[in-house]
Amino acid sequence: MDFTVAIVGAGLSGLSAAKWLCENGASVTVLEANDRIGGRCFTKLDPKVGYVDLGGSYIGPTQDHILRLAKDLEVETYLIKEEEDLLHYNYGRRIRSKDDNFKHKNPFADMEIKYIIRLMDKLSKEIPYDSPWNSPHADEYDTMTFKEFLDKNCWTSEAKTFFKNIMNLSITSDPYEVSFLNMLFYTKQCGGFKRYMGTENGAQERKFKGGSQQICEKLALKINAYKGSQVITNSPVIGINQESTDYVTITTLKGETFKAKYVILACPPVVQMKIHFTPPLPPLRNQLLQRLPMGTTFKNILYYETAFWKEKGLCGTIYIEGGDEHPMYLAMDDTKPDGSYPALIGFIPADHCRSLLDLTPEQRKEILARSLAQATGLNEFLHPVHYEEKNWMAEQYIGGCYTAIYPPGFFTRYGRALRQPIDRLYFAGTETAIYWSGYMTGAVEAGERAAREILHSLGKITKDQIWIKEPESKDIVAKPFTYTLSEKYSPSVGQFLKWLVFSGILGSVTVAAVFVKRFYT
Repeated sequence: MDFTVAIVGAGLSGLSAAKWLCENGASVTVLEANDRIGGRCFTKLDPKVGYVDLGGSYIGPTQDHILRLAKDLEVETYLIKEEEDLLHYNYGRRIRSKDDNFKHKNPFADMEIKYIIRLMDKLSKEIPYDSPWNSPHADEYDTMTFKEFLDKNCWTSEAKTFFKNIMNLSITSDPYEVSFLNMLFYTKQCGGFKRYMGTENGAQERKFKGGSQQICEKLALKINAYKGSQVITNSPVIGINQESTDYVTITTLKGETFKAKYVILACPPVVQMKIHFTPPLPPLRNQLLQRLPMGTTFKNILYYETAFWKEKGLCGTIYIEGGDEHPMYLAMDDTKPDGSYPALIGFIPADHCRSLLDLTPEQRKEILARSLAQATGLNEFLHPVHYEEKNWMAEQYIGGCYTAIYPPGFFTRYGRALRQPIDRLYFAGTETAIYWSGYMTGAVEAGERAAREILHSLGKITKDQIWIKEPESKDIVAKPFTYTLSEKYSPSVGQFLKWLVFSGILGSVTVAAVFVKRFYT
């Protein structure tokens, strides 16, 4: 069958591209390798859980592409409430707070954490959204791992551990795996540290009632309703042939062939290596695909008879720092808005994930239950009534979650090829987004941008209409953040020690001057 556009991948990005194209008169076929649509959006429906997002789930202010799409599809959101205390467990110390501004036992660690956050927010401002490789210090930052940056700038082990945990949680990788430029780009395109790490007014503020996969399902229904367009599952693409001057031929594992004028690849970059391209991809693109591994994570949910933690004054947001026996750094309440299915949810990322792969789900459940019990002092956590987990590393046609990671040297050597079309081949997927890359909203942005690139090639829009600034949501509005004096002015430990030395010398000179004046004049 012939179509205007064939799209590989029926996740949020591919389906968003298809919707945009169908609405502008193109016929589309979307080919999905898995037996379900949704990609990294995967909502499990089961009487034991009601519904649970085993993939992408959280959204928040400034994620305007997904907010607009969800509103158009009449998918409602609900707030993640943190009305009771948050808890920070730090190697035996339990600290309750009404926010996440916890204090470590070592005051130098708190000073350093605030300084590094401020430094990263400052340095990230020089990173261009659409081309981090063009930033003033791109080569220096890109050839430095985040670990090297921390080793160079952190004096305390507590601060290094804090940022390791933050990176595990946000990028599902360890500091030795990615470039410092990657972290600065991530900080920039998410709107700063507080925006991507926060709950209220941050990236974890809300979830979708009924789960995120329904957005993909509703998109598929809309696409299938257009004459000549369709979404097909169980159809892994193994060949893309651009030798003809009139059309592109797409071949699936089942031996089906499709013809289209254009193709959008909306699957993870590393999965694109499963496709045979004729003619071969340009060398830079070929090597790019070899250098974009996916993040490493389990998603884990423990269910209980009641939300007993709330009765103890805890909201369910629990930060756990305690070594390898505590593989889940952050837990959050995942009880449904009506109070049903009490649960805590979290992730086992990066090295922690790899170290636990050979265990059974029951063993991982027991490790997490013990960790929560020890962190909170509540033995009720030892007895979950149900457990869910999703190992995204096991997904053949995804490869990991949440997103691809950018190792040292990637941006400056290969970044320019990330979105560059190849003849009639175009690229979507959240990895190609310039705002909230790695998130659901980034997937929508990237898919719609790729669709507009094709519409421009078809002569339907002008070049300046490819990149459209998404209007801010009127329903979920971002608020400005406030910063304490210590957040604004905390020095590095090195700066503070230099000040102490200087102050000591100055103080000694002053005392000597007073002594001389008093006794010798």
